[in-house]
Amino acid sequence: MDAIFVRAGCLLRQFACSCTISQTIVLNPAVAMALDFQQVQKQVIQMGKTAALRERQLSQKRELARKLLAQSDRDLKRLGEKVRRVAQEYDPGLRCALPVIEALDFCSPAPALPAQATILAADGSQIAPDRHAEVNYCLINVGAVQMRMGDSGAPEITIDSQLFYDDELYSPSGTLTEGTLALMRDSSEREMLAKRAKNALPPVISFTDGPMELWGAKDGAGAAEFKERLETYKQALQQLSEMQVATAGYIDKPAANLVVRLLEISMISEQDLSEIKQIYPLRGVTDFSLYRRILGPGERSGVFAIQSQSAVNYAGELALHFFYLNVGREGKPWIARVELPAWVVQDAGMLNNLHAALVDQSHIMGSRPYPYVLHRAHEAAVVTWQEKEQVTQMIVLELRRRGVVVGEQSAKQAAKSLPGKTSYKGPRA
Repeated sequence: MDAIFVRAGCLLRQFACSCTISQTIVLNPAVAMALDFQQVQKQVIQMGKTAALRERQLSQKRELARKLLAQSDRDLKRLGEKVRRVAQEYDPGLRCALPVIEALDFCSPAPALPAQATILAADGSQIAPDRHAEVNYCLINVGAVQMRMGDSGAPEITIDSQLFYDDELYSPSGTLTEGTLALMRDSSEREMLAKRAKNALPPVISFTDGPMELWGAKDGAGAAEFKERLETYKQALQQLSEMQVATAGYIDKPAANLVVRLLEISMISEQDLSEIKQIYPLRGVTDFSLYRRILGPGERSGVFAIQSQSAVNYAGELALHFFYLNVGREGKPWIARVELPAWVVQDAGMLNNLHAALVDQSHIMGSRPYPYVLHRAHEAAVVTWQEKEQVTQMIVLELRRRGVVVGEQSAKQAAKSLPGKTSYKGPRA
């Protein structure tokens, strides 16, 4: 088996070297060209030459991962202690799955739907500050959708739009960045869920799109700001906990290898643990590719905790966990990762309701499974280019009406806006 990994590593390095083809071409300035397709085509051909071999090697790794999952150490406590020891002694930045109670190869079929339940979803979009525009501002737009299972009434849609201008564009660490704005948006989504859940008929099941775990600066001026945003976010989570709301973050087509990294740790000998940062025998295998071969339609994996440096930010009932869920149909699996807090994990009824609701909501979307309420929340939240321009002009006209001098577009933006220019970076949502 080790020989396979060595050969695979050599071949992958050879492939990486073969794809560094570089060619300098002098172009006529009068000819507009986005890509040198001849140069790209040569690299694509080189890539194709080794594609079949790479796929065979990756298939072998996937099969090994599947066997490891099925034959894994049943002593979950001992495996968990090994993971913690690796994080404490050899790799402080280790990020992987952490076994809890259910076996690594555990699979649970979709439970029955509750007779009645309130389904809530929230999604957010933003307009980031733009120094190239006539006026500088930013905006967070959050859309929430609420529907009642067992009720034929139309879903209720709520939209909250927050405009930030002048002094509001600054934080303790400087001008608001897209990262800070994203933190504010994520917090606003949870606050919206908590607000809507107060008057909703129980049981309440709620989702947002993306991970529940927030990311931000770990040191410097940005760290204090992140901590402040994190506390606001955790307050919203605490409110949801007190109301006994089952809440989760839904990650469509996840690219993480949390469980795969756990399997790698399980197979590495004690004497090799000190080299853990350099040992990746299953590199290239993702949890998505692993579970699409294991989970049947509607089934979820076991629940795992998250081994991460940020775990200290979510203690007690807020501790973050996850499971994988097949929301696809027979012959067409589709895997999502579902992040959820400890208070949901510890309540079998909440966990089952969340599981059943996500499967049911995803099937509403047909051949492209994705929770229907999240799709509707995204539609409500997204800010189009035309809407952004309309907001900009609203601000410009109001300032001019008040006698305030308005700036001009930067020369760069003016050039991009010339007739015939079609390049456009859409809004983040």
